[in-house]
Amino acid sequence: MSILIDQTTRLLVQGITGREGSFHTEQMIAYGTQVVGGVTPGKGGQTVLGVPVFNTVREAMEETHANASVIFVPAKFMKNSVLEAIDAKVPMIFTIAEHVPVHDMMHCYHLAREAGVRLFGPNSFGVISPGKCKAGFMAHRIFSEGSVGIMSRSATNCYETVFMLTNNGIGQSTCVGVGGDMIPGTTFVDLLPEFNADEQTKAIVMIGEIGGNEEELAAEYIASHVTKPVIALIAGKNAPKGRSMGHAGAIVAADGTGSAENKEKALRKAGAIIADNTQHIVDILLTLKSEGKI
Repeated sequence: MSILIDQTTRLLVQGITGREGSFHTEQMIAYGTQVVGGVTPGKGGQTVLGVPVFNTVREAMEETHANASVIFVPAKFMKNSVLEAIDAKVPMIFTIAEHVPVHDMMHCYHLAREAGVRLFGPNSFGVISPGKCKAGFMAHRIFSEGSVGIMSRSATNCYETVFMLTNNGIGQSTCVGVGGDMIPGTTFVDLLPEFNADEQTKAIVMIGEIGGNEEELAAEYIASHVTKPVIALIAGKNAPKGRSMGHAGAIVAADGTGSAENKEKALRKAGAIIADNTQHIVDILLTLKSEGKI
């Protein structure tokens, strides 16, 4: 098993005729993902890598019966692309673009929730269930199938962790790019129930960072509901207060709200194992593996 995507996923690529869209479509197909259609307004009737292109998401859904979409368009077009996918009743939408205006994402977030649509990103690398399917732009060669579920606000920290895990013989069940923006479409709390229920996932890695309260909310859920080991890393401990570092959501308030210290305290109290860096995540999981827990 895995969560979110697997061999049954039928994926649309919005922006398939663009440079990034076509390149990553080729990579996703090579990995075994069922890319059943693409969408670029005005280019309907063409094909890209054998994939039919449609003018609208609604047309694509009617013809392909897709159940997910990944959006490769510039930030300024992200809002309209998401709204079109929601209107066409795409159940799951992955958004990749960085620098999406906060107001645009706020609009998309609430409409997606009202429609019962799963929205991921923005500023996400996508989602991959190793050995089954990927929807996004991650370098799939570093991933391997296994029992560790990963959800991360940082693509780089996730890749580094995965690379070391794979090299140490520890595979992954599903890896989710939550994204580092102020308003993510899907949060850690949304994903924890699915990882906890997934038979393949034996341990959960949460890579957070300073800013916001996602990790504190996750700690509350972990304390009450999660029965599997949770390893948590909070990046950005040395960032100065009041200054955004890297991601738009990575900012610590003057009163300490959103700090690494506050997040680690809450997670530790909830029973999570706190990692100091990505290598420490691997060391903890190797210990759990030697004890037969994963």
